[in-house]
Amino acid sequence: MLSATFGGVMVLGAIVAPVVFNTDKITIDLLINHYNAGIIMGEIFHRFSYWVYFVALSVVIYESAWYKMGQRDAIAFGASFAVVFTSLMFSAVYSPKILAMQELGMEATKSDTFNNIHIASEIDFKILAVALIVLFVRRLMLLRLK
Repeated sequence: MLSATFGGVMVLGAIVAPVVFNTDKITIDLLINHYNAGIIMGEIFHRFSYWVYFVALSVVIYESAWYKMGQRDAIAFGASFAVVFTSLMFSAVYSPKILAMQELGMEATKSDTFNNIHIASEIDFKILAVALIVLFVRRLMLLRLK
């Protein structure tokens, strides 16, 4: 689940977003302006948020069970905390704020506030990717030791 989510984060950030925001370089008669491309990406991220919520809940349950059994690991704990925190920030804070500002119209998406929220969400998404891969690798390492 962790590696699949990491893959989803990478695909959305490195493949889907550049394609959606650069339709002028890909299509011939179809041009989507930057605002409408943002609406499309917003919907994609909104739908991805449901999966991210599920992953955050799963990480909390799984890591809590390991913690309760006395299997404590500082790296796994830190990475799992980062996964849960960044997942919730992305899904519960950044995505809804971006979607709400998009609903206000094109002018709202040109504001400094929107730009700052968008940059923060990109940073959060990158931290989520790193935390997912760290947790995945650490859990594999811990399973190998047993």
